[in-house]
Amino acid sequence: MRFLLSLFLLFSLSFADEELIDETKLLQIEGNAQITKADIEEALEAKKKSFLFFWSNKEPRINVKLIPGIEESLRSFFNSVGFYNADFEIKELEDVVKITIQENEAFTIHSINITSDYNITPILRFKEQQIFKAEDFIEMKNDIIKALLDSGYCSYKFDNKAYVNLERHSVDLLYFIQKGDVCSFEDAYIEGLKSVDRDVVLSRIIAIKGSRFSAKKVRSTYDRIGELDVFDSVVININRKLFNQVPLDIKVSETTKPYYFRGGVGYDSYLGPKAQAQLVKRNFYGNAQKLTLTTSYSELEQFAEVEFFKPAFLHFSKYYFDLGAKVGYSNLEYPAFKEKKSYAKLYMAYLYKRAEAVMGIGAENIDISYLDNYDASHAPIYPLDEGSFNLLYPYLKFVYDARDDKLDPKNGYYLSAYVEYGLPYNGDASNYLKTLLEARAIYSIKDITFAVVGKMGAIEDSKNGVPESKLFFAGGSFTNRAYGFNELGVITSSSDYTVDGAFSYANLSFEMDFPLYGSWRGALFSDNTMLSREKHSYDGEIITAVGLGVRYVTPIGPLKVDVAFNADDPSQQGIQFQIGQSF
Repeated sequence: MRFLLSLFLLFSLSFADEELIDETKLLQIEGNAQITKADIEEALEAKKKSFLFFWSNKEPRINVKLIPGIEESLRSFFNSVGFYNADFEIKELEDVVKITIQENEAFTIHSINITSDYNITPILRFKEQQIFKAEDFIEMKNDIIKALLDSGYCSYKFDNKAYVNLERHSVDLLYFIQKGDVCSFEDAYIEGLKSVDRDVVLSRIIAIKGSRFSAKKVRSTYDRIGELDVFDSVVININRKLFNQVPLDIKVSETTKPYYFRGGVGYDSYLGPKAQAQLVKRNFYGNAQKLTLTTSYSELEQFAEVEFFKPAFLHFSKYYFDLGAKVGYSNLEYPAFKEKKSYAKLYMAYLYKRAEAVMGIGAENIDISYLDNYDASHAPIYPLDEGSFNLLYPYLKFVYDARDDKLDPKNGYYLSAYVEYGLPYNGDASNYLKTLLEARAIYSIKDITFAVVGKMGAIEDSKNGVPESKLFFAGGSFTNRAYGFNELGVITSSSDYTVDGAFSYANLSFEMDFPLYGSWRGALFSDNTMLSREKHSYDGEIITAVGLGVRYVTPIGPLKVDVAFNADDPSQQGIQFQIGQSF
């Protein structure tokens, strides 16, 4: 399947490249000194052959329809980067467009005058003698307004000007800012509700009446209302203002297509070829309730689940609690054993600003049995407890998400904690305590993003054992990328492991993402994993993976391909495919 997909991709790219040759001319640029050819080519919308065709000529080409507008495009671009007196010579030949550029003297910043009672130093993009770029000037203005609104100042006065001196090729910048008084939110006014109660929308509002005004809270409120998945459109207006009180004017349009289906086939790095489907009934009997049926099938896993969700099930004062329920079945092969599981869960969730708390109770019937064909080189060294396990457990999950974006974060942090306690409700029930902690930190310097993710887990059992599938395993996109999903069991050396589950688990990953070209980004990373059979033991052997990856940025998050190797044994390697970031 992967071969056919690759062949199709190469054919498509080859076809696209043929079109590129037929409709374009070669673009040759010379004379530029301070502005890179890549930036000029991007400004002119020049195209290059796919990077996959590493053997072919990658000279840029320009669409023949764009050739008449080259001079105007160059003038606009060079003005935006501070070269207002640049000269261009453009020659169009039979198959080539030659551009000779004389940049001349750039306009630099002569002075920056700031009159402000709000600190804009962290936002400044300029310093004296720096080349003046109009795009930076505009972006800085937007950054200042955004910072004022995020800090609660909705009644600010702001003016900025750039005075250009044509004789000395310089620019004087002037900023005047008066932040005004702190603003606060007023009532929310909601329009467009038909089958959804007002309380359901109010349960998603982070910009609560009386709280300090912040544009961040408005954006978060918009996201939370959208996550209800019951409105075709959501518009939040904050233009009304009276004595620094800002009401929320929310206009929604309920969905006209309550059913939607999505499905497809693909390839999983562990499960192999996989088919999956999901049917969703939105606004199930009104009030934004949702019913979801999810199924998937592969050689190693068969899965089916039905989930019901009811937002704002309980309401106390300003506090709203959601209700959810799941029932499902799965049949999954681990490297050494098979798990057949049927389960049911009932939970309540509470959302508050960036935090979410989930409290529930689950019941599971798990059947564990050895596989006949597991990898003998990593054979289990601890006896596997086969048979059926009946579990009844309350659980609690807490998440605090302070990332700037859930799909592709650039800054922020994320904390989560999960606790599960197996109740000894009868003589055969498993009695255990399972905990899992996670912390992520993300920080960007210009276009380079640094991330660190740490995880730590522990299991304590006291009666009737714990099914092997409840223990800790590692491998895959979110732990150690040199190995397949759940391939790593107890680690016995820096390059060896068994297929036994662990009672103690720790994983620490480092990653650096950086720009390559256009929407393409690269990554360097290291994953470090410890899995021990001993309880509460975190000084065991560690397997370290190092690797590199490429990402293609899309509106639904980056499409990722990561290649990783065991740092002590490069013959152990893995390839991971993923949509979305792992931090």
